[in-house]
Amino acid sequence: MSGLKRILGPALAIGALAFAGPALAQTKWNLPSAYPADNLHSENLAQFAKDVETATGGKLVITLHPNASLFKAPEIKRAVQTGQAQAGEVLISIHENEDPVFGVDVVPFLATSFDASKKLWDASRPAVEKKLATQGIKVLYAMPWPPQGLFSKMAVEKTEDLKGAKWRAYNPGTSRIGEAVGAQAVTVQQAELAQALATGVVNALITSSATGNDVKIWESIPYFYDIQAWLPKNVVFVNQAAFDALDKPTQDAVLKAAADAEARGWKLSETKTKGYMDTLTAKGMKVGPPSPELKAGFEKIGGTLTEAWLAKAGATGTEIIAAYKK
Repeated sequence: MSGLKRILGPALAIGALAFAGPALAQTKWNLPSAYPADNLHSENLAQFAKDVETATGGKLVITLHPNASLFKAPEIKRAVQTGQAQAGEVLISIHENEDPVFGVDVVPFLATSFDASKKLWDASRPAVEKKLATQGIKVLYAMPWPPQGLFSKMAVEKTEDLKGAKWRAYNPGTSRIGEAVGAQAVTVQQAELAQALATGVVNALITSSATGNDVKIWESIPYFYDIQAWLPKNVVFVNQAAFDALDKPTQDAVLKAAADAEARGWKLSETKTKGYMDTLTAKGMKVGPPSPELKAGFEKIGGTLTEAWLAKAGATGTEIIAAYKK
């Protein structure tokens, strides 16, 4: 009998390991992002990934690829759609030309505070989810940037002062604003922004104080006007087939971690905004509110662009704005 055990022992052990295999199997996801590892969105993403790994006991491991190291910003959504990456994070408004619903959060002066921006996301989320679902993508969560302000190489008292400026655009909305003020718009995503500023390719732009800190904008730009034009959002999503391939407990863990990341992300952005603004001042920038003339000029442009967005977005856009204004 002991001889039989000796003969069968290795086979039984191999069989036991084979049986345990599926339970021990580990799924790995790649998640590309366009922002530096120490950016507030990347920090929140890292915590999200950690929460998923902890909650699943290591069954699902998400590897972050920050700073456009795996795919450039405009390529990320397509990469997730085609399964080249299982998940991704993108500034959703860069895809506004594909569908106006992706650009609702950058309609100038529509939602200019964190509370208003969250209300707008709640109103627009079903339409965003519906559109992405047709592309095989599932929304996990969204997180806002701090309010967008005007950075400029020159003092700006009115919008006319921006005529001829080398205007950085990062989505269709900022391109249209550049055109409206008579600036020369050039599309530059964040990964290339520091170089564009240093070489003079860009000398005026609307972006967040967070991006200003990321690229050390004070080395090239002396003025910041806190116009609080809008709060754009990054959306984190997953390839639907990759999500469907997970077992139910793992799916639930991902959705729970995503809900936690969304709640944490909105608070994080609001908390960090004051620190970013303080840093701009500490680095010697001239930081302040816009003049009444500049504010009025941008609000006029905002009204025009709102009407243009509604015309493009049709019934869906009208429903979103109605829900937002309830």
